[in-house]
Amino acid sequence: MWLNILPKSSSEISVAQLDIALKEGIAAQGLQIGDQARAAMLQYLGLLQRWNRAYNLTSIKDPVQMLSYHLLDSLSIGQYLQGQAFIDVGTGAGLPGIPLAVTHPDKAFSLLDSNGKKVRFLFQIKTALKLSNVKELQGRVEEHEPDQPYDGVISRAFASLTDMIEGSEHLLAPGGYFYAMKGRYPDKELSELPKGYKVEQAIELDVPTLDQQRHLIIIEKP
Repeated sequence: MWLNILPKSSSEISVAQLDIALKEGIAAQGLQIGDQARAAMLQYLGLLQRWNRAYNLTSIKDPVQMLSYHLLDSLSIGQYLQGQAFIDVGTGAGLPGIPLAVTHPDKAFSLLDSNGKKVRFLFQIKTALKLSNVKELQGRVEEHEPDQPYDGVISRAFASLTDMIEGSEHLLAPGGYFYAMKGRYPDKELSELPKGYKVEQAIELDVPTLDQQRHLIIIEKP
């Protein structure tokens, strides 16, 4: 497995080794991502590690685990996005919004979180990576009023499907889609969807080196 190229101690890992691992992980997903975008994601990873020491942005501390759990996991949904304008609700440290913005410069991503420290981190990331397609927003999902509705609402382990829909349906344009990243296939949540909402796709995701179930549930707004 490609992670064998990395040393066992995370303190010994070089940026070059992480770059090789990221490149191999991207290839294993069947994606094509250029050197510049890959370098930007590694810069993001380094800043996340640095800020995490003070602000506790993620419970995952090890850079190798961050690569799988955060970067590759986020990238796994990019090919399924339809439209141009998206909002990542409960984005936290910018996941999946930042990796998606780096690899899809033609699409716009608003990153919404209620935590001020996390939003300040997102501003620093946007500035450092020169991401003109990113807008960081502080506030609660239910209270956010966009100038224009979004083509897609993205969430990653944010809430139940019903809570996601009821809390953010006002953000979504008619005919737009909810993109809910889940672990196990959410049978119970799917059976409790609000009336009129239907599942467009339920996709089992394959994230390299991540020994956990991952699913993307795409739900169309009526």
